[in-house]
Amino acid sequence: MVQDISVKDDITLGQFLKNEGVIGTGGQAKWFLQDEEVLINGERETRRGKKLHDGDVIEIPSEGQFRINHLSE
Repeated sequence: MVQDISVKDDITLGQFLKNEGVIGTGGQAKWFLQDEEVLINGERETRRGKKLHDGDVIEIPSEGQFRINHLSE
């Protein structure tokens, strides 16, 4: 089941991981992405600074699937 995540502004993969409680601090993102498989729209991603766009689906096998929804103002 995909969990919808609503965000106001652009968000990076590192920020997403921290905001969702997958990692404790932003500094852990680099190590987490090296050690764990994280897929964005079905493709492996290792860059913590990767911008997430409206409709992107992030899959983390140990955590689940998430869909980014940008809130329109």
